[in-house]
Amino acid sequence: MATESPLHATAAHNLSQSARAEAAHQSNDAPSTFIPRGDTTVTLNYFRPPEDGSVPFNFVEQPPEGQAWRNFSDFDVKVPIKDIRGHEEEYTLDKNAFQVVSSVPESAEREFDNDESIKKNYYPEVEKLILDHVPGSKKVFIFDHTIRRSIPNAHRSPVTRVHIDQTKKSATQRVHHHLPEEAEKLLQGRYRIINIWRPLNGPVQANPLGFASSSTLKDEDLIPIEHRYPDRTGETAGIRYNDGQKWHYLSGMRNDERLFLECFDSEALKPGTKVLGGRVPHTAFRDPRTPENAVGRESIEVRALVFGP
Repeated sequence: MATESPLHATAAHNLSQSARAEAAHQSNDAPSTFIPRGDTTVTLNYFRPPEDGSVPFNFVEQPPEGQAWRNFSDFDVKVPIKDIRGHEEEYTLDKNAFQVVSSVPESAEREFDNDESIKKNYYPEVEKLILDHVPGSKKVFIFDHTIRRSIPNAHRSPVTRVHIDQTKKSATQRVHHHLPEEAEKLLQGRYRIINIWRPLNGPVQANPLGFASSSTLKDEDLIPIEHRYPDRTGETAGIRYNDGQKWHYLSGMRNDERLFLECFDSEALKPGTKVLGGRVPHTAFRDPRTPENAVGRESIEVRALVFGP
């Protein structure tokens, strides 16, 4: 995966450092203050199916001996991408499967380098954020998070391939896996998987996140991919290129902003629904206007099952 190298060299990078860096980036005399803004054209990496026609798969951890990490490939496509800065309120989960929440208070989690601390301090904030900003939501279960850093030897780097984290099959499996005693009842109502994404060292200068409006995605654009864990098999989605897909990004995304990415919404499957798709393709991308000395993006994404109304 392509990544940007930041100006600092250490893997550990806490939020207080990020806050100081953000202030420095906003200084007029700093050479790395330039943040690409406005509509442009970028190159995105799309799914290419296995040449032998087999079911696409990838392994989450080290694959068995003799097996490849994945059996599918990808290819590049140049696409126009729209900057939604200044128009954030025009986009909603029901119409686009993404939305932006701004002016979020500073997190009680300061370091973002310890999983247990993140679960204790940051998870409750995310849960409240969802309940406050997703109309009708009654119950939230956060099942994991991922930290991504654009530095050498990072455990996870920004993903530069167009994808969706979950499908109907994997969303249903998640409910059974995490909430087995309540699963049958919960599955009778509306259930969703929503990814809450934010930068840790904003404003984002390099490797911003792009996302395509769900309303411009066709069912046949989604290709299920077996997501193989050591003890089970989930499912993600690769995306087939379609020139009708409309791509967006939020330039210079700040630490006090959150991007809601809806990976699955059961309401979208009902006839006559007002929910347009309920699934959002997304990917990190390289903006050709980004300076060579730009600071690499660091971010956290938290994935949650959301129930109701």
